[in-house]
Amino acid sequence: MMLLDETLKEITHSDKEAVMKAKQHIDNLAKPIGSLGKLEEIGAKFAGITGKTINKVNKKTVVVMCADNGVCDEGVSAAPQSITTLMTYCFPKMTTGVGVLAEFAGADLTIVDIGVKDEINHPKIISRKIMKGTKNMSIGPAMSREEAIKAIEAGIEIVDNLVKEGYDLIGTGEMGIGNTSSSAAVIASLLDLKVEDVVGMGAGLTLQQFQNKMEVIQRSLDINKPDKNDVIDVLSKVGGLDIAGMCGCFLGAAKNKVAIVIDGLISGAAALCAYKLKEEVLDYMFASHKSEEIAVESLFKEIKMTPMLDLNMRLGEGSGCPLAFNIIEAALYMTGHMASFNEVGIQEEESEKLVDIRDKSMI
Repeated sequence: MMLLDETLKEITHSDKEAVMKAKQHIDNLAKPIGSLGKLEEIGAKFAGITGKTINKVNKKTVVVMCADNGVCDEGVSAAPQSITTLMTYCFPKMTTGVGVLAEFAGADLTIVDIGVKDEINHPKIISRKIMKGTKNMSIGPAMSREEAIKAIEAGIEIVDNLVKEGYDLIGTGEMGIGNTSSSAAVIASLLDLKVEDVVGMGAGLTLQQFQNKMEVIQRSLDINKPDKNDVIDVLSKVGGLDIAGMCGCFLGAAKNKVAIVIDGLISGAAALCAYKLKEEVLDYMFASHKSEEIAVESLFKEIKMTPMLDLNMRLGEGSGCPLAFNIIEAALYMTGHMASFNEVGIQEEESEKLVDIRDKSMI
């Protein structure tokens, strides 16, 4: 608990003066103000994170938290639980969805066993196993409060180490059969929503299996009665080790003042937990894509963020993060390399006229 408490105390807002300076710089580039839309917003937000107007990403990685979920005993997933182990071993090969996209984007993968049921032994997989999967949340708490805190702190430590290694852009991903159920339960708890508003069909569920999934999640909430005002209580009762670990990643990134990217539903649930623990973490987050899962609508509305992309994706793993990396780096390259009005030969008086025309056209 000491690391978590210290981290929360260290998190502050990003540098708002740097954001304003970056906005002024971007506004003076040779284009109509605001014409590059979200790229301009990304460039300015990144400046607030680093405190510098001109930025470049040096090293980037997607942290993939791997863990099993005891609720799989209730048949909430069409895939067998053994897939968690199989996929965990596939990540180092860079052949999974997130692997090939990360390779394309020039990013690394940081693979973490934070709670896989089976023993994992691989030189490229970091062992931070808290327990061998969570317990079945439909009959009692998924884990103890202490275990949830340990998982959060594992995520903080992972990011602390990555920053020491020079990483300055981090993505969040996961692997764990059944984790859409735990994510839905966490989001329903924290946002006080009905189960039907947060539960999706998942991958390949029949209508009967989908109905069972909703009933299991509702039963989990009824039995455990998670306290929406206590994030740790929610995570311990109906959460997952992967969600808690990613929550720690978001907190660790904010503490270290580095940018971090949200993937889809499960990563978003972790971001929501981090936000509820410390609102300032939003200054360091970027949302990659709008997942096909229905719960993300309420989630992004709560954290006041709009994802960069809407590609009908629902893979998970952190697969949206490398795509966001490309967009973020494009925004930074634009900020640092695009010519100003003066540099293209437009004098200050002429540029002021252009700004005036722009302003009048927006009235």
